[in-house]
Amino acid sequence: MKSDYIGAGQSQTPAEHKDRWQTPVEIFDALDLEFGFYLDAAADLSNALCSHYLTEYDDSLSCDWESYGAIWCNPPYSAVTPWVSKAAEQCKAQNQPVVMLLPADTSTGWFSEALKTVDEVRFVTDGRIGFINAGTGKPGKNGNSKGSLLFIWRPFIKPRCMFTTISRDDLIVIGSEVRGEKAA
Repeated sequence: MKSDYIGAGQSQTPAEHKDRWQTPVEIFDALDLEFGFYLDAAADLSNALCSHYLTEYDDSLSCDWESYGAIWCNPPYSAVTPWVSKAAEQCKAQNQPVVMLLPADTSTGWFSEALKTVDEVRFVTDGRIGFINAGTGKPGKNGNSKGSLLFIWRPFIKPRCMFTTISRDDLIVIGSEVRGEKAA
């Protein structure tokens, strides 16, 4: 399948791990503090960040994201468009916020598509997120090739398509404090 993410072809990650990068727990914990995640909609046994999660075997794009709290999604970057559509649909169906972490690439079709339904686009500033390699369990050697953004869908309001920012370093500090650790 051809990727709809421009940077996807540049990765040296083995094919079996390419779409399985995990969000660093400090980043997730900082966002979890704000949103209270119940469900990880794009996970596997080794990288799930919520106790309730959907894997490729559950086929997240074909099932409901049944949730009793906010929904977290760091989808495979090789096919972002269907995830953006599904997140907008499931925000309404579940009456829960959906927060999706993606590359900050405004040149893609999925970015334009998300702007039609998303309540907030939050750009992560002050550095790139060092995702965790599924094969090694360690941050990627060369770091992320692009910055990141969060799409945030909220139920019960007309999408405002606000643009905001959050510092990556602030997320790391907040997440480390949540975990009772000192930020590196």
